[in-house]
Amino acid sequence: MLIAFNKPFNVLCQFTDGAGRRTLADFVTEKDVYPAGRLDFDSEGLLLLTEEGVLQKRIADPRHKMKKTYLAQVERIPDDKALALLRRGVKLKDGMTAPADARLVEEPDWLWTREPPIRYRRNVPTAWLEITLTEGRNRQVRRMTAAAGHPTLRLIRVSIGEWVLGSLRPGEWEVRRQRESSSRT
Repeated sequence: MLIAFNKPFNVLCQFTDGAGRRTLADFVTEKDVYPAGRLDFDSEGLLLLTEEGVLQKRIADPRHKMKKTYLAQVERIPDDKALALLRRGVKLKDGMTAPADARLVEEPDWLWTREPPIRYRRNVPTAWLEITLTEGRNRQVRRMTAAAGHPTLRLIRVSIGEWVLGSLRPGEWEVRRQRESSSRT
């Protein structure tokens, strides 16, 4: 079984938490499934869950270099130099990142309102980037955009390999085929 879940903002990617924060258990009713990878507490979007260890490893293990695509709302409008830096790889404290596909995009018309909303600063414009990675370091997109001079304000994962978020709204989940054809990222 493979479950696609649209993880809301400020939800842990685990089923229990001693601190009273929202977890997967507040949304997913299937038993004996586990996240295939992570998505930070303050990030949103596609999270895959499965009970199959081999599939979980194929999705989560960085050695498989499964592409993961994100929409990042960032401070200010990145110029060609900032985009080129993301595309060639960024030097972080834990070493160079692999090159990423990065491009400016319009805010998607299907995007839901986040609660609470991002901080708004009247004199600081924001832009949306689509970024595709083949590695999965801790908070990597956020660290890369910050190193390029454009801190991430909102981060939404829209695809993992061949699986896409599709029309799932925050907190919704559905059982998917282990192999699927994608429609919308």
